[in-house]
Parts: sequence; structure tokens; C-alpha cells
Amino acid sequence: MTAIHYRTAKVDGRSVFYREAGTSGAPKLLLLHGFPTAGHMFRDLIPLLADRFHIVAPDLPGFGNSDLPGNGNTFDSIAETIDRFTDTIGFGRYAVYVFDYGAPTGFRLAVRHPERITAIISQNGNAYEEGLSDGWNPIRAYWKNPSEANREALRSFLKPETTAWQYTHGVPDPTRVSPDGYSLDSFYMSRPGAAEVQLDLMGDYKSNVALYPTFQQYFRTHKPPLLAAWGKNDPFFLSPGAEAFKRDIPNATVRFFDTGHFALETHAAEIAAAIRDFLPR
Repeated sequence: MTAIHYRTAKVDGRSVFYREAGTSGAPKLLLLHGFPTAGHMFRDLIPLLADRFHIVAPDLPGFGNSDLPGNGNTFDSIAETIDRFTDTIGFGRYAVYVFDYGAPTGFRLAVRHPERITAIISQNGNAYEEGLSDGWNPIRAYWKNPSEANREALRSFLKPETTAWQYTHGVPDPTRVSPDGYSLDSFYMSRPGAAEVQLDLMGDYKSNVALYPTFQQYFRTHKPPLLAAWGKNDPFFLSPGAEAFKRDIPNATVRFFDTGHFALETHAAEIAAAIRDFLPR
């Protein structure tokens, strides 16, 4: 049985909750989740990798069991907190698994500290405009015109039924998707103040698109070992976004799985096997 520890680190006076497994001397693997979930999305993956890696999966600020930020939330501030978090827990060099919002967080860390990143696993973690689907159009409208009406229109993304849809859309057999994950996400989303934090992040996502050229320059310059493990039926991040990594990292490995956005809900074993093949001992 894999021992998973549930811990809290203090970063600038605020709590960052995280899961930890494996031995401290093993190669380090940082798992970064996305919207609207938390580190619990890795609950099936961690036991499949903990024999080989020292794994840490934090809840990003404003998500899960981590504290909400004091004054809004931006992707720059999330990356800053996670950067200091890795220093706090002694993660000096590590591979990073990025998913959804975890991608612009992890890519910011890589741009800032290229010497620390040993490899990248991007599971539906986008860095190319061709990877953005029309599902982003309501959010794009808010970028162009941050009116109260456009902000209110985004609240539908925070509804429990929308979260459940994100988990099950594109999954050939939805009965394979446990309701535990999306139910827990909806519980965390109901915390006082959490909805406004999420709406702030949707507005700030345009900062990630603006940084795509910077991320791509990092890929071209440093050519980190990269595995794109993609749920090919994702309604938000399209398959061309996975293929695009090979434009900047020709040796990148791209694997598609017949599932949706939350690929680990149905394909944790297959993705774990791909990671074990990809990352050296």
C-alpha cells in the first residue's frame, strides 16, 4: 500500500495544502491541477507512480483545501506562490505534470527557472492558440469587455451541473467516471468568496494567451523532455494543441487517449504507464 501524507505548508502567511508520497531521495515530480478541481484529481495516479518518484500535489491558491488569496487571484500570483512553495518543501529540481490551469502555472515556473525542470508532462495543458476551442468564447468576450454582464455570464461555468459535464463530456462510458471528484469540486467551489476568485481567474486567463510566445520560446530554447498525454475529446483544449508541442520540441512524445478533459478519471493506469516509459528512473 502506498503511504500518502496530507500536509500544509505556510507560504507568505497563507496555507498551501498538499499531498505527498514516495521517498525523498527519489526523482521529484510536481503535480499541478486545473479548474475547477484540486490535488484530489491525482488520487488514482499517485499510487501508480509513488514507487519510483517523490510526488507532491498541491492545491493551488483559491482551490481545494488551500487558503483563498487575500486580494483577488491571478496566474502570476499563483505561480509566485507555487514557486515559493517548491522552495519551502525542498523541491529544487523536478519534473512537472501540468493540467489545464496547472499548465500556465508550471510553464511560468519553467520560464523563470529552466534549470530546475527535468521534464514536462502536459495532460490537456495548453500553450498554443490552436489548442483553444470555441468553448472559450464566453470567456473571450469577458477579456474583450470586462463588463459586469459578461462577468455574470461566466457564473454558469461554476454550477455543479457544469462541473459534472466537464468530467463526463467526451467519455465513451460515463459510468466509469466517479461522482466523487466533481461533487468534491462543487463543495470547494461553494466556499465563501471562491466564486469571485474563479471569475477573476477566468478574466486573467488572457494573460496566459499573451505569454504563449514566451512559453514557446522556452520550449525551443531549452527543449525539455515533454510528454503530451491528451484526452482527445476535450471540449476546451483541442488535439492540435497537443501536436503543436512538436513544432518547438521535435522529440516530444504525443499520446492521445479516448476520453475527455479529466483524462485521469478513466485512464489513470494508461497515463501512469506512459509516464513510467517516458521518465527515466
